[in-house]
Amino acid sequence: MTRSRTRSADGINDSSGSSPMKLKTAQSFSPELQRLVTAAHAQLTASRAVERLWARDHRLWKEDPTDITNRLGWLTIVGEMEAHAEELHVFANSVKNRGIRDVILLGMGGSSLGPEVLRASFASSRGFPRLWVLDSTIPGRVRQTTEAIDPARSLFILASKSGGTIEVLSLFGHFWELVHQTPGHQGGEQFIAITDPGTGLEKLAAEHRFGRVFTSPADIGGRYSVLSYFGLVPAALTGIDVAQLLARAAMMVRICQVQAPLAHNPGADLGAAMASLAQAGRNKVTIITSPQIAAFGLWAEQLLAESTGKEGTGLIPVANEPSVSAKAYGQDRLFVYLRLKNDENRRLDQQVAKLAREGHPVLTVTLQDRYDLGAEFFRWEVATAVAGHLLGIQPFDQPNVQESKDNTARVLKTVQSTGKLPKQTTVTPAKAAAQLKRHCRPGIYVAILAYTTPSPKMEQALRALRRALVSHHHVTTTAGYGPRYLHSTGQLHKGGPKSGIFLQLIDQMSPDLAIPGAVFTFGTLARAQAAGDIQALHAHGQEAIVMPLGKNPFVAIQALTKSLTPRTKVRPSTSTRSKTRGSSQK
Repeated sequence: MTRSRTRSADGINDSSGSSPMKLKTAQSFSPELQRLVTAAHAQLTASRAVERLWARDHRLWKEDPTDITNRLGWLTIVGEMEAHAEELHVFANSVKNRGIRDVILLGMGGSSLGPEVLRASFASSRGFPRLWVLDSTIPGRVRQTTEAIDPARSLFILASKSGGTIEVLSLFGHFWELVHQTPGHQGGEQFIAITDPGTGLEKLAAEHRFGRVFTSPADIGGRYSVLSYFGLVPAALTGIDVAQLLARAAMMVRICQVQAPLAHNPGADLGAAMASLAQAGRNKVTIITSPQIAAFGLWAEQLLAESTGKEGTGLIPVANEPSVSAKAYGQDRLFVYLRLKNDENRRLDQQVAKLAREGHPVLTVTLQDRYDLGAEFFRWEVATAVAGHLLGIQPFDQPNVQESKDNTARVLKTVQSTGKLPKQTTVTPAKAAAQLKRHCRPGIYVAILAYTTPSPKMEQALRALRRALVSHHHVTTTAGYGPRYLHSTGQLHKGGPKSGIFLQLIDQMSPDLAIPGAVFTFGTLARAQAAGDIQALHAHGQEAIVMPLGKNPFVAIQALTKSLTPRTKVRPSTSTRSKTRGSSQK
């Protein structure tokens, strides 16, 4: 039996003149699960969590203020950026008027996933450049972008909070050389940087005479930075009205300061639901989205995984998982449905209704239009901070991310000294399937880590693999392209619950691509990142499987999927059997 609860806060006017945001949230929770959420509300009220969050009291999470007090700038960034909305509008128009056709963002993790959501959800306005988000060292992926643009009419954004991200600097070397080999180029004027003050990237931009440098506040972590320059500069360049996006976010900022009742605080309420259900065993936060905003799951995935996946606990976000029968899911899920009004929602509405009827907890959030994404970004940031408090972890550091980076550096040194990558234990599709079957059980999640070139055909193959695992083995699946996932779910994989099986799929990286000024290629870098991550997973006692994709990645993945799909004998129908018996009697 389920009980639905709907509440709304309507008519909150936007002082900038845009349409009012109408918050509509519906919950379908059993009475037992609703009691857990109510108890979490009581706990938050008793600890004065909302008040202390806005007071930036680090003790809400830990006694030690390290990486907390200097990571709370996201609470006020919306108001600060509203003052820069016109500046961004003017800058975007100046770029458009220069005849720039393509904007290529080179970034990883929090520097790329927010822009990717906005790129995929809005596309480019008429007359504005296309946005490409390149967060990969896979040679085929770099080549895809390279071949799709006119280097002389492109603007490149280097986005890195630390300023020293190896992927970003490697991609910069590639495109800097490409631009300077193209007739009619404008040199450094075709490059801009978004970074923190005083970083190596800021220095590099000055040395190469970049056209512009945007310095973002240093007290905002990467995964909380989408409403800062990191998200808003690329958004403005594609013609998105950043003033309206920020206005929607500003309304959510105000509502998320409500201290009582907490059911009227969208961020605190979502955080309470996620944390309380996770503590009851439902830690797989499965995000379902309307088609136009499907990329939102990628951003939320990093936010939840990197923020909460530590100290052996955490929320396991599930994005873009193919739908299966409601009966196939285990009792370890919370479904969150982000429903965009007037989108193609009919099939999703039916799916969500079936989930609720089957007794799965479902939380539905209705967005009036795509600009409500500004509000959702902030809601989920508050929810994550609140969930961190309830889970007893601090959500602003990432203590295990550096391990894979350090391992990658060691692997690259080995390559330099020996000319070879370290040997790894790999398996065939049949053996990979056997290992997966042996370890699959209720509560497990399978993380597919694909070091290969994204394409519609590859997406289809990975979705079929995920569907087979969920439908036939009743586990949860996540999927990420390497090395992107290292900056997204990598923290969860090492620091979170020990309930994951990690399937690494690696293609041949052929043909490879040189990195100007480096002693290694893009393919070698990607393979080193894959090897370094496997080493880190093994160091944490995690089950990791490495499967080479060979010359035909699609055939290899299809073979694995087939091995995971039970064979069923097709029995003849009653009428057919009767005819057969009749024929034999004649």
